Amino acid sequence: MWVLAGDIGGTSTRLQLAQRQADGWAVQAAMDYRSGEYAHLRDIVRIHLQTHELTHLASACFAVAGPVQKQFARITNLPWALEVDDLQQQLNIGSVALINDFTAVAHGLSELDKSDLVTLQQTVAQRDGAIAILGAGTGLGQAIVKPFDDQLVVIDGEGGHVDFAPRTGEEIALLQYWQAQVDRVSYETFLSGKGLTRIFEFYRQSENVDAGLAQAMTEQDPAAAITDFALHYKEPLAVRTVRSFVRIYAAQAANLALVAKATGGVYLAGGIAPKIIGMLQSDEFLQVFNDKPPMQHLLATIPVHVIMNTHVGLLGALKIAKQLVS
Repeated sequence: MWVLAGDIGGTSTRLQLAQRQADGWAVQAAMDYRSGEYAHLRDIVRIHLQTHELTHLASACFAVAGPVQKQFARITNLPWALEVDDLQQQLNIGSVALINDFTAVAHGLSELDKSDLVTLQQTVAQRDGAIAILGAGTGLGQAIVKPFDDQLVVIDGEGGHVDFAPRTGEEIALLQYWQAQVDRVSYETFLSGKGLTRIFEFYRQSENVDAGLAQAMTEQDPAAAITDFALHYKEPLAVRTVRSFVRIYAAQAANLALVAKATGGVYLAGGIAPKIIGMLQSDEFLQVFNDKPPMQHLLATIPVHVIMNTHVGLLGALKIAKQLVS
């Protein structure tokens, strides 16, 4: 009996198979595919199954970066529409579940080891307290989790698209600069891969760009080049950009923590946080996170962790795929 887990994002689609055996589950290595190179998720799954010489699956769970309504999902940064019945019939799968990608992260938390986490604020989590999860990557995902009778109640949403709220004069100027260029400025406008480049574009108005950085931004992903030059070369404009990103990230993490009253902890997921972990561990992140008068004392009691395992969403999707056949 085979099951499939998928973590479907605007940039990449990650798939993983597992086979149920007498003594437990044998999990295959995950494989990544460039989402934009395919017309639909079906095409990727067919290739993956052919690679493993499989024609039928007992179940599959697909975690998608976008809103899920009943048995339908649309990927926010891809022209893909997914339907449960279509996936079951076209791919010969017994049972299919579509879930939001941060619902998958929520279920993946229990699959993590201590080594998968870096703690930014070390306090004691309340056992029955709500948990807030957010993560910047291609977009900005968010979820709230509430333990209830040994079960997880997950409230997924599209909180990354709420209006950006600047805290300082510099952030007001950042907002005004991009208001003139995009339809609407949300937190995802800045807390994402493209967001890093937008912050950089704002600052480069008044600063010279290092020639090496400028060249790197044309040869590779611009956001990756900016973080690389900030972390390894201490290029001033890149450092300024990432520090601004960290401050905005901290402010939105605190916003979600207050909305959820997240005494069970705040978890930063997504692909960007592990890459800039050194800068997230600076005093600046927690200074901004806790600077919410009159709630600074509440925020100071909330544990804050960075999830270093970027497969956490896949772990959660695989957990659900297994439950579908148990």
